[in-house]
Amino acid sequence: MTWISNPREVRRFQQKLLKWYGVHRRHLPWRKDRDPYRVWVSEIMLQQTRVAAVLEHYRRFLKRFPTVRDLATARESSVLAAWSGLGYYRRARMLHAAAKQIVRERGGSFPSTSATWRELPGIGPYTAAAIASIVFGEAVAVVDGNVERVLERLTGGRLGKKTAWHVAGELVCARHPGDFNQSLMELGATVCTPQQPACVRCPVNEFCLTRGVLTETRKETRQKRDIHYALDVRDHSVLLVQRPQHSSLMPGMWELPEIQANGNTSFALRHSITVTDYRVHVSYCSVAPAGNANWVHKNRVAKLPLTGLARKILRNARVIPANAAKSSRVVTSSKIAGRRIGP
Repeated sequence: MTWISNPREVRRFQQKLLKWYGVHRRHLPWRKDRDPYRVWVSEIMLQQTRVAAVLEHYRRFLKRFPTVRDLATARESSVLAAWSGLGYYRRARMLHAAAKQIVRERGGSFPSTSATWRELPGIGPYTAAAIASIVFGEAVAVVDGNVERVLERLTGGRLGKKTAWHVAGELVCARHPGDFNQSLMELGATVCTPQQPACVRCPVNEFCLTRGVLTETRKETRQKRDIHYALDVRDHSVLLVQRPQHSSLMPGMWELPEIQANGNTSFALRHSITVTDYRVHVSYCSVAPAGNANWVHKNRVAKLPLTGLARKILRNARVIPANAAKSSRVVTSSKIAGRRIGP
């Protein structure tokens, strides 16, 4: 049993959390129905990515690939182009591979249990359990970073992955597993946050052994790096470089040519990837095409599977439309010295 003393108290915990969730849950597009395709796409996009960053990408992706068959029959380059800006592109490749498997081997029918979901590419324990509980009502627990933090604060100590899954499994509501799992995740995302949890607004604070005292202590060591790119535009075309297909990072994606620092930065911006914060310097200059470099007409650039950074640079330079990616502040070369880049 959990830290809660008896089954009646567990049921009361479930009821309080579900009642709160029914009133305070965010109205997110993938919560409008229990469509397995839409829930699956959202869960893959939300891996290691904030909800706010996913919303517009989710809308555009489903507009481009409204069904699993549309996704399965698409070219990988089209899928990567639609995914551009979300990062962690292996997710998009595995999503595409799984869609093909669903269509070819299952006739377009989705798995209905967490065990069968795990047979698909790119589906781990968390994603399988989330989809199976939300869409198909399987009484399985879900543990992500938010849920683990909530459980640790409730129980009063560090749990570790295995124990956290065990505790979550004992708490899951068999009658409403999908809503219960989402309520725990929602609590961690909006109330029981890593820093300064809003304990006075917590619907289950009477069950909590820490009342927020157990704060988040896991801090990542961030690195800082300067990187320089050339923006070479001639005759309505842009010089871009395609990463090798065998590259370990973002294979097949397109980016600008990287150059050495030249002291002629035209504009700069900030970009972060995992634990590295980049200060990106872009120079309008001519470079000699080499390797996998190609001239791409401006009208075709936005349709390519660009890296998130390349899309950001090209948007800020107004080579591609502003709605091709999320907005970002630009700093011109005259304002770089002595000033932090970006918001």
